[in-house]
Amino acid sequence: MTSEISRTIKRRDAPKDVFYTPETLVEVHLELVKEYAIEGDRWYDPFYGQGVYYESFPTEHKDYTEIALGKDFFAYQSQVDMIVSNPPYSMIDNVLTHSVSLKPRVISYLIGMGNLTAKRMEYMNEQGYGLAKLHMTKVFKWYGMSFIVVFVKGAENCMSFDRKIHK
Repeated sequence: MTSEISRTIKRRDAPKDVFYTPETLVEVHLELVKEYAIEGDRWYDPFYGQGVYYESFPTEHKDYTEIALGKDFFAYQSQVDMIVSNPPYSMIDNVLTHSVSLKPRVISYLIGMGNLTAKRMEYMNEQGYGLAKLHMTKVFKWYGMSFIVVFVKGAENCMSFDRKIHK
């Protein structure tokens, strides 16, 4: 099956970065972040898609953006406490940069395994966010494994890394 999915992805004329998150995986994701939530927190889903994250947030204090609905994440400037979503993997650097600019306490995304790099970890650490949790998962229709990453302001990294090239 994996080779069939690989061939399908390679034959695309243009990248397709829209993959909707199964509700069961959203439940797992929210379970991973709930210990960092404080009553009254403002939750934000920057990539609404079909609304599964937004509708599952455990609060009425919530907001979303979705480019297909005319609400651009990169134009969003409101104060939020918790960012939880499934961003387009092809834009992860810009997504992390803008997420940090909103100064939330928690930034948690479902990302492709290849998107968690030492350079990105270093960037998040420099911005004051530690990788508090890392959860590996698989969605049948998606290519490869994915991570749920939970970056928390002031937290220690749950894993170590270096950027040294070993010869």
